[in-house]
Amino acid sequence: MPDITSRTSNAPLTDRASHPRYPRSNRYDARWTIENQMGPHALWLLEWLAPALGLEELRPGARVLDLGCGRAMTSVFLAKEYDVQVTAADLWVRPDENAARITEAGVADRVLPVFAEAHDLPFGEGSFDAVVSVDAYQYFGTSDLYLPTLTGLLKPGGRIGVVVPALREEIDGTEPPEHLKPHWEPDFWCFHTAAWWRRHWTRGGAVEVETADWLEDGWHDWLRWCEVVAEENTDEFHIRMAGRCAEMLRLDQGGTLGFVRVVGRRI
Repeated sequence: MPDITSRTSNAPLTDRASHPRYPRSNRYDARWTIENQMGPHALWLLEWLAPALGLEELRPGARVLDLGCGRAMTSVFLAKEYDVQVTAADLWVRPDENAARITEAGVADRVLPVFAEAHDLPFGEGSFDAVVSVDAYQYFGTSDLYLPTLTGLLKPGGRIGVVVPALREEIDGTEPPEHLKPHWEPDFWCFHTAAWWRRHWTRGGAVEVETADWLEDGWHDWLRWCEVVAEENTDEFHIRMAGRCAEMLRLDQGGTLGFVRVVGRRI
């Protein structure tokens, strides 16, 4: 495997897979990110989350839970960029598979892959300085009862930060917007607005919400990445899914879909 923080100058793929808003992410090998993606560009989203979450403020060796880490790209990024100890928890990707990627990335001493279901996390009270979740929290975190339980894993004053696919405005009724009906999946109903997430976290009483905002032009970042994956991935399933997603985002033009980040501090 190539050094994942290297770049080949003037390479067309590198140019297409880079983004001026995400300089840290640009240092990672484009082919590596394409092969290990499971949806939107997780490193771009994590880099957007990082300032609001205060990752630069964490001491070296601080403990971070990466919840729903997928193929552990975000876990590698956290260890390399912020020198923290990461627990890479996922339900769908086996720990041994992630362990191989983590070792190849050179951070086996700082990232521990574990098998875990979000509602049955095998960690003690106050185990972590921060909790991170990128493009996963929407699938298990919309319950009114979930955040207070998860927040118990944080040390007092610790932060939880998530980035989720989201809606610009809440959808009334039971039907999606007409232009999105051919592409709408049932699990899209877990997408919500920044205001919805702020209210959801605030009324639970477990955290003080410090940030809940919409990523301007986030839909365009999403589209850009889908186009790269559709063109460059070697797996037929990912090529097909990225192509369908790109078609949906072109139709929507940011009118409905995008990204929201939410950060709360344990009270």
